[in-house]
Amino acid sequence: MRALRARGTLVVGLSRRPSEADEHEECDVADRGAVEAVAARVLERHPRIDLLVNNAGVPARGNYLSVDPEAIERVLRVNYLGSVWTTLAFLPGLREGSHLVNVVSVAGTVAVGPYSASKHAQLAFSRSIAVELAPRGISVHTVSPGFVETEGFPQRKRFGPLASRIVVDPPFVVRRLLEAVEKDKREIFVPRWYRVAAWVQALAPGLVARARAR
Repeated sequence: MRALRARGTLVVGLSRRPSEADEHEECDVADRGAVEAVAARVLERHPRIDLLVNNAGVPARGNYLSVDPEAIERVLRVNYLGSVWTTLAFLPGLREGSHLVNVVSVAGTVAVGPYSASKHAQLAFSRSIAVELAPRGISVHTVSPGFVETEGFPQRKRFGPLASRIVVDPPFVVRRLLEAVEKDKREIFVPRWYRVAAWVQALAPGLVARARAR
């Protein structure tokens, strides 16, 4: 957000809590009606959207045998459907030359519980909508970070001494995200070496499943 404002971009933020955006709209992206209402208000003020970033996310640590059903439903509604509802609601403002960024996760390329499943779905959505919006001249970018230190996802204490090697800060992700938009990169991993996890899962899913089950 700060990086965009530094470039002279007017930023409109949608979130459940106040943000530092130039304009802020309170919204829970899991609520389709709320998203549509907010989008209508924003598009009335700003008919064209140059950059739409779907970045809402909630955690659901654990597996299907340990996570509450309510948490499973919530993580899918926010992480997956939140991106769908937001994109469709703001679609009238996306024109030729606009960019859509879906912040997914490396977790979306592997199989580790409900959170991973929600990101799998978001990844599939991002790839699908990229094809569907291409004829309109709208570029779609999928950004898949690994472990990032945020308020909702505190990682450094979790990994201890290893944190300095595998955990990155939000500004680093933002720089890579903007680079993807500027250079028209369709799918990136942050940091880049996390791509290896996706390759291993895709090439040897049975081996990965057996290793994790031990």
